[in-house]
Amino acid sequence: MASVLLAVFVNGKICKNPNMVSANDFFFPGLNKPGNTSNALGSKVTLVNVNQFPGLNTLGISLVRIDYAPYGLNAPHSHPRASEFLFCVEGTLFVGFVTSNPEDPNVKNKLFTKTLYPGDVFVFPQGLIHFQYNVGKTNAFAFAGLSSQYPGVITIANAVFGSDPPINLDVLTKAFQVDANVIKYLQAQFK
Repeated sequence: MASVLLAVFVNGKICKNPNMVSANDFFFPGLNKPGNTSNALGSKVTLVNVNQFPGLNTLGISLVRIDYAPYGLNAPHSHPRASEFLFCVEGTLFVGFVTSNPEDPNVKNKLFTKTLYPGDVFVFPQGLIHFQYNVGKTNAFAFAGLSSQYPGVITIANAVFGSDPPINLDVLTKAFQVDANVIKYLQAQFK
């Protein structure tokens, strides 16, 4: 009789055979090294999720290191599968999130912001659009913990203005209530 190898599929990942697991599956080196912030936004996010760190499978957690050049931005984005807490290690960060579509049509979306200094922590609720901006003249960095082994990320500007093929111009001009030339300009920034 042929032996059958059964794999256990948990949270979107196949669990490693327990006989093949080693200490390296629970170890991730290198978060002490700054990321390269030489880009248009002046920031670099170093992911430590289940794709880079197999030991996170089934644990429901992940981590990122975010480095910011002076005036660097981690652009508005959301995590569809996780809440996030941000710990400012170095520098001065202006952070915030905005509520989305309150039930009461008379209530507007509300922006919550705070300026963080080393040692400060701020929480971003799951699915809400949030950002971090280095308001200092020196580099900054932070660590963020997320409540999912694979939180996902939707970067708002990239998704809306950088899609391929592009979202129909009429849709975006109506949604943003601006001239078509503004939309064309924004789309050109993401080509």
